[in-house]
Amino acid sequence: MMKPSMLRSLHSAVSRGSSHLSRRGYATEPAPERKVAILGAAGGIGQPLSLLLKLNPLVSSLSLYDIGGTPGVAADVSHINTRSEVVGYQGEEQLGKALEGADVVIIPAGVPRKPGMTRDDLFNINAGIVKSLAAAIAKYSPNALVNIISNPVNSTVPIAAEVFKKAGTYDERRLFGVTTLDVVRAKTFYAGKAKVPVADVNVPVVGGHAGITILPLFSQATPQANLDDDVIQALTKRTQDGGTEVVEAKAGKGSATLSMAYAGAYFADAVLKGLNGVPDVIEPSFVQSNVTDLPFFASKVRLGKNGVEEVFGLGTLSDYEKQGLENLKGELAASIEKGIKFANQ
Repeated sequence: MMKPSMLRSLHSAVSRGSSHLSRRGYATEPAPERKVAILGAAGGIGQPLSLLLKLNPLVSSLSLYDIGGTPGVAADVSHINTRSEVVGYQGEEQLGKALEGADVVIIPAGVPRKPGMTRDDLFNINAGIVKSLAAAIAKYSPNALVNIISNPVNSTVPIAAEVFKKAGTYDERRLFGVTTLDVVRAKTFYAGKAKVPVADVNVPVVGGHAGITILPLFSQATPQANLDDDVIQALTKRTQDGGTEVVEAKAGKGSATLSMAYAGAYFADAVLKGLNGVPDVIEPSFVQSNVTDLPFFASKVRLGKNGVEEVFGLGTLSDYEKQGLENLKGELAASIEKGIKFANQ
């Protein structure tokens, strides 16, 4: 049983957390009504993501959908004493109801990576799942901002774009690949080597969301630390291989679910703030882009009432980063093309 002192500590931690959240831009006056739908809510990422979004005061309605298990997740999460009303939907016949009126749709649905699997090994299963969910979004919530977590993101975002184009609902400003976990890892790993508080750290991460397509720009990291080239290269590799590190540590029992749920909730919060008119909300995301000659690319974007308000360029790159940019283009282009081809089969 938890001691009273522990309960008090927990309560004060939550109180501190909520005051920190209000400082981050949660409205002090009543926030607008916002419905968020999570597709794949009963899964390894979906469950902690549902919990974290239940804690977000910007969400007024939380719609949890999966092919099974959602009534239990919804019942559990609904008991938490925060603003949002929670409803669970189960099975394809309830998908339309889950999506109706959604402002933001988050897709963590699909199978996780297992040891020895690349993100491309996931392709055939997850690509089909994203294609069918995107068709439902086009039908039931065509104006929603769509955050795609399902891997391989480098292919699943182009798949969703093609489905939306065919349905006549595509708006490039409203489709995001969630690359926030790459940023979260880069910040954490950099802070450890630079010996600075992680809360003060910022590291832009560009490119894509798999292996060498993930390019952290440590030359632009703040606060600046004069790290040796070999340290920067090791940090880059660790950021690129962060998912594999977790898959191997879990020894066949899962992938990066908890850190991904945190990153997904963090990005959803940024999208909701933008939607609500909070100024200068800037986060990296994998979006339709003219920053390079590739049709989709992750870089910093300004979020607003229509989704993407502005896509930022790459800034000044070090020689090592310039080489990394050239190295990633072939693989990223092939992944994008693979998604487009699959969607048009």
